[in-house]
Amino acid sequence: MRAVWLKEFGGPEVLVAAETAEPVAGAGQALIEVAFANITFVETQMRAGTGPFRTELPRVPGNGVGGTVTSVGAGVAGELVGRRVISSTGGSGGYAEHVAVDAAGLIEVPDGLELDTAVALLADGRTATSLVRAAGLRPGERVLVEAAAGGVGTLLVQLAKAAGARVVAAAGGARKAGLARDLGADVAVDYLEPGWTERVREAVGGVDVVFDGVGGAISRSAFELVEPGGRMLSFGLASGEWTPVSNEVAAERGVALVRPSATPEEMRAFTLSALAEAAAGRLRPVIGQRFPLDRAADAHAAIQSRATVGKTLLEVRP
Repeated sequence: MRAVWLKEFGGPEVLVAAETAEPVAGAGQALIEVAFANITFVETQMRAGTGPFRTELPRVPGNGVGGTVTSVGAGVAGELVGRRVISSTGGSGGYAEHVAVDAAGLIEVPDGLELDTAVALLADGRTATSLVRAAGLRPGERVLVEAAAGGVGTLLVQLAKAAGARVVAAAGGARKAGLARDLGADVAVDYLEPGWTERVREAVGGVDVVFDGVGGAISRSAFELVEPGGRMLSFGLASGEWTPVSNEVAAERGVALVRPSATPEEMRAFTLSALAEAAAGRLRPVIGQRFPLDRAADAHAAIQSRATVGKTLLEVRP
């Protein structure tokens, strides 16, 4: 089978596709013929050897896939064979034509939902759902979503709007701000432009909740918009660092820094909720770009250059 290997840290070019021995489903596992593999911003950092997460080499990257079960190991119900599923891989192995995963972690794709849509919701859907639940959004609250044109951000815009919030989208560039507006944001600003926080204040005053997907200076500026009694939740560090706001500084302002935590069972429930919302037509992941498996390096380059919107998928065997 074909798989993409990471054997040294570096730029996107270190991702190299090669023929690889096909895995076999062991006890308690299922073998998936992969149709689509999820790519996350964190994986670009892991490839480069930067960011907060470290990995051992060599490895086949990829922590989320969708496809069809082709075989199962001992102790796994044979009825799973032929089912459309999505699954985390345990941290590696997703950029490949086949992957063996823990069968207990499989999530069947609802009838009527496209497989690529389900894969796009596997990681981002559970993240966005968990953030909205942790924030405890109330109708009428003013919610600022950073990185609003990203995989998680596009979902947060929709979920916050559905919760009755007044949504302010902050994104990098006019094209991305326009996408967030199309998804339902009441206000959209380009945080690459000087004075973007002033435009937010002119539109809504302060905000009650910030969903921070950028970190660094952008998140520090966003923090200044939060009014006493508000909440700030961080889910990403597109800038390369987490938000530089301490609990002490937040407490002085009367702002709660909410750090969501969930059990594996709860995270599974969040994914199922996102899939159900999508199947009902109430939630739409934006799949902004697709790349064939052998062009995983190009996919990483696009994400790293900030040229992407929404979710990026590898089309393995679509």
